[in-house]
This record gives sequence, C-alpha cells and structure tokens, in this order.
Amino acid sequence: MARNGGEDGDSRMRLLIAKGSFAPMGGAERDIIRNLPSLSKRFSLSVATLESSAELESVCREIGVQLMLPSLEWSKSNSVFSRVLDSDFYKALDCWKSIAELIDGMGELDCVHITSGDGSLAILEIIPDDIAVHLHLLEPHRGLHEDVLHRGIDGSPKRNLGVTKAALTLARRRDLATIRELSARNRSFISGNSEFTSSRIGDVYGVRSGILLPSLGVDEFTQSPSTDEPSKVDGPTEPYVVTIGKASWVKGTWETISMLEGSGHSLALVGGGDSEDLDALIGHAKDCGVGLWIAPRLSSVDLCSIIRGAVAVVSMAHSEPFGLTPIEAQTVGTPALFVDEGGFRETISDGKSGRLLPRGDYSAWHDALKEAVEEDIRSKWAENGRKNISMKGLNPDRFSERLEDIFIGVSNF
Repeated sequence: MARNGGEDGDSRMRLLIAKGSFAPMGGAERDIIRNLPSLSKRFSLSVATLESSAELESVCREIGVQLMLPSLEWSKSNSVFSRVLDSDFYKALDCWKSIAELIDGMGELDCVHITSGDGSLAILEIIPDDIAVHLHLLEPHRGLHEDVLHRGIDGSPKRNLGVTKAALTLARRRDLATIRELSARNRSFISGNSEFTSSRIGDVYGVRSGILLPSLGVDEFTQSPSTDEPSKVDGPTEPYVVTIGKASWVKGTWETISMLEGSGHSLALVGGGDSEDLDALIGHAKDCGVGLWIAPRLSSVDLCSIIRGAVAVVSMAHSEPFGLTPIEAQTVGTPALFVDEGGFRETISDGKSGRLLPRGDYSAWHDALKEAVEEDIRSKWAENGRKNISMKGLNPDRFSERLEDIFIGVSNF
C-alpha cells in the first residue's frame, strides 16, 4: 500500500505521527504513546514533536521508531501579547521547519497523523499536498471558542470576557481558517475522539468529521492489582474520592470540593496545578471541611492503587470531549461518578456502569456516594463498564486498524 515502497520490500504505508508537545503527559499524550507499538506493526512509523517527554523517548527507543526533534527550542508562551498576536503559531512553524530529518524526508512519507494541541497545527504549512493527512481533533480550541479557560479556579473571570474574546479575534480567525482549509484539502480527514467532539467540530468550524476513539492501557489499569502495585499509597484520608486532571475551572475541581462538603469524604486530586490555584483550593477545602490531598503526577501503579482504594472516581469537568478517566475507573473496578455532560455520556450508562449526575444537585451526588460503597453495585458497574470497553474496541490494535482504514479511505494507494 505504500506509495513509494519501503526498505527491504516493506509495503506498509509510511506514517508520521506528529504532535506539538508531549510535555503535559496528560490523557492525549499517554494515548499516543500507548498506541505506538501497535502502530509500528501496521505502519512504517516515525514520530515528530516540538517538545518531547521521557516516556515518549523510552517507547520510541524500545520499539525502534525514529523520533525527530527541532533544533530550535519551543514552549507555549504565557504572554498575553503572544496570544493576542498569535505569535505561537509562527514560533511553532519555525520549530517544525528546524527539524532537518523531517524536512529532508517529507517527500518519502505516505501519510501524516496529527494530534491537536499546542503547536500541532502549524505543521500543516509544510506538508506537501500529495501526502494524506489525518487530524485527530480532540476538541475545538477551547481558549478561542469558549470562556471556560479564561476563568479562575473558582469560576470568576480572569479579566473581562468580552475584552478577552475581542483580543483573541486574530487567533480565532486563524484557527477557523486552518481547520476549514484542511477539511477542503484533497486526501485529508478530520476525526473527533467522541460523538460529542465530532458534534462540537461541526458547531464551531462548520465542517464534517468522523470519530477515532482513544484506547485504554490494559497494562496500566488492571482489574487485579499487579505484583508491583502498592497495597496502599500514603496520602488521602479515608474515605476518599479521586479526581484526575490539573486543577482548573474547566476540570471542575473547585465545584468538586464544594460538592463534597458534608459528605464525609476527602478528595485526592491527581494532576497538581498552578501554585496560586492550589493555595486557593486548599483554602476552599478548609472552608468546606473537606480533606484534600494533592499529587502532581503518579506512576501507573501508584495511580491504580489510589483509584482502587477510593470510594469513587469523580469529575465535574465542563463538557469533557471524551475523558479516559471513567473507563480507567471501570477497568480497575472503582465506581465512576461523573457530571452528566459531554463525552462522559458515551462511556457511562447511568445506573448501569456508573452514575451521570446533575452538576448542581449535590444531594444526588451524596446519594451516589452512598451507592458506591455497596459491593454488589460496585461489582455490577465495573462488569458492565468492562463489557462496554470491550464492545467499543478501546485498545491500541483497534485504534491502529481504524487509523489505517481512514488513510485507505482518503488515499489512492
């Protein structure tokens, strides 16, 4: 199927995986990394990024995949002026151009799979028109098309929202134009990571998109404790619930603490956050009488131990595009209690594999916490959740197969 034919008669399509930054090592980055071994079997694979991570470098070495990095240093700017002038786009473009191996080898590629995120979309400027392109658009740029990222940890606007929207006009127009131009490009395809995301792509950009589901790390989240998983991680005061993600308004961290007031449960926050936000959260937790334990990032085995010991995994995130956390909780066997919004509706069946709850009805959340301690309910929800995960094919092999089908569909191989 390869356009030019690989080395030693390798007929696999030559695929470049590209993402602006792996530094955050959140759900998006972990999903790409866990899929690389399977992708390397189906494609002749290479990876390019502007900001690497130890985890990415380790996997690429292990499976013998070329990892290409820029000669110029790139990181997302925190400057207001940079955002207003959209200078990060040009900075990212210069960095992509500085990857000599990428520029020299671009003509040998058959296809490019881009995962959205900071710095990612600028690579479109240097991809020749005859190369098939797939964009995994995990969510429309929320900083440009919504206000949730422009609110402080407690939900109050960081600055006048009208002024902020006006100031970001240039960046917003570029984002809209980039996605629409890609959609109109020959041999290209855009996928969301859920039905909800695909719908949002249509609403924001006015273009069609498909769905490419993420995958679950079966070795990372296990039904039974692995031999190296600690029986207990020192930290949260029992009984406790877990929420995962960098502390922010969009992740619903403040609201989760508010909800727990009077429930008798403490909160384990995995994902850390900015120091000012964490200080505010600690004060809010004290005011609410809620115990709070914070971990910036945990290894998979420690995270599994924290989840396994929890009454529930909870999230009040605002319109989460997909959210791997519910299926991770279901795999481990801990109840998933999530707000009835966004992509959570696609991985939780209310009352069957967890609970989908109204954002503001704290009494309903407290009732769900009482349900979550019942062993028969815990077992039933976990079993049904695992069946759903299996039915959806949320694993690296199916991800790779689906991506190959996408490229076959848009290419003339």
